[in-house]
Amino acid sequence: YELGDLNPNVRALVAYNTDSKIINTVRSNGILLANIIPDGGIISGSSSIMQLDAWNWQDAAYKADQGIHFNMPSLARFSFLNKDNSYVLANAMKDIDEVRTFVREAKVYFNEPSHIHTNLKFEAVKGLFDQSKTFFVHCKLVNEMMIATDFAREFAFKTAILGGADSWKIADYLKQNNIAVVLAETHSLPILADDDVDQPYKTPYLLQKAGVLYTITDNDGNSRYRNLPFNAGTAVAYGLTKEQALQAITLNAAKILGIDDRTGTIEKGKDANILVSDVDILDMKSSNVTLAFIQGRQINLDNKQKELYEKY
Repeated sequence: YELGDLNPNVRALVAYNTDSKIINTVRSNGILLANIIPDGGIISGSSSIMQLDAWNWQDAAYKADQGIHFNMPSLARFSFLNKDNSYVLANAMKDIDEVRTFVREAKVYFNEPSHIHTNLKFEAVKGLFDQSKTFFVHCKLVNEMMIATDFAREFAFKTAILGGADSWKIADYLKQNNIAVVLAETHSLPILADDDVDQPYKTPYLLQKAGVLYTITDNDGNSRYRNLPFNAGTAVAYGLTKEQALQAITLNAAKILGIDDRTGTIEKGKDANILVSDVDILDMKSSNVTLAFIQGRQINLDNKQKELYEKY
């Protein structure tokens, strides 16, 4: 399906993660679907994709238990508090090895035809081995992403990097190993002092150029995800075309989340998750979402901020 045939102002946006307290706000800015992720722990649990117009969780669930999340311990080789942080790295590698051992044991468990006792922890990650679930690895640095790639190759997992600040440095390697990337918000500073100050703005183009499947998220604590389209718009100023930027937060996101058979493009047989903007939706100064539809239902775009503006 050729995205270039579509009006760039008419499309559904897919947010990677969002927060229930600000659904009305993000929805009024064009975000119709979101991947809800649990927090805490090294393996935090399963995420589910929700559509943001429902009476209960059953109605909201777009695809339940879609991915397993691995919060990789930081392998940064410096510390502002301790000149020698070798013990921190040692503990991090120990935690990573424990996760690898757990996955290996789970693989052996599923290779057995029957079990006397059911292991609930192993059963929870069963979908990783048949690739019905995505293995999301939260990490930023090259050495961390290399370990994530090792997991993908050893266990044949469908893998996506979440964060990926340094992914531009190994873009060709990620492409060769079929690793997707969910970039953190582009409206941020680089993580290393030696990087270009505008490196986060350039990274989407570098991944696009290398052929890596990627999407962009807006997980900044202040904007609370509503600036997603503007993060993509900034990437346009640094190399992407508007169609590539729009695809990054629509079809690409749907592919990474495993829902591209239902949404991500406007075509026959897919859900009518559509939004309409009377100007360029990627432009933070002029974007104005006037209509939005989730599965064909027109949704209310009011929110508390709009009500306060009208009142005062």
